[in-house]
Amino acid sequence: METDRRTMLGLTGCSMVALFAGCSASEAQARFPFQLTDAEWRRRLPPEAYRVLRKSGTERPFSSPLDREKRAGTFACAGCGNPLFASKDKFDSGTGWPSFTRSLAGRTGTRSDRSIPFLPRTECHCARCGGHLGHVFNDGPRPTGQRWCINGVALRFVPARA
Repeated sequence: METDRRTMLGLTGCSMVALFAGCSASEAQARFPFQLTDAEWRRRLPPEAYRVLRKSGTERPFSSPLDREKRAGTFACAGCGNPLFASKDKFDSGTGWPSFTRSLAGRTGTRSDRSIPFLPRTECHCARCGGHLGHVFNDGPRPTGQRWCINGVALRFVPARA
């Protein structure tokens, strides 16, 4: 009985630490409704998209054609197809990445990113598959004052129907 009690206390302690300190990447992935194994993601995505979406990489600035995309439509997650951003919310931030003033309601999530100790940021991810999209900054234009700075390789553009 003592072992069971210790095990239970240990699991409870670990749960509390995870609750207050955040989850590991694998634990975080378990919260998303669209899930694939790492091998399935590798087969599904081109290498650069896999590096950005699944390993929180960043593409080179000014390398994505979607930075210059001006047509009406929707920008969806390149991993799972979840619609994320409306073209009406896109603007030219001059940073070299597609930028938006907001995401579509309920389609993205955010979390604190302290991967660069002297530069705390807010990471944004797809709410359906958990894929890393980019970061949100509070230096954007009206009406939101936000700049959703998104890796183009994490997106797929779906033109509006005529």
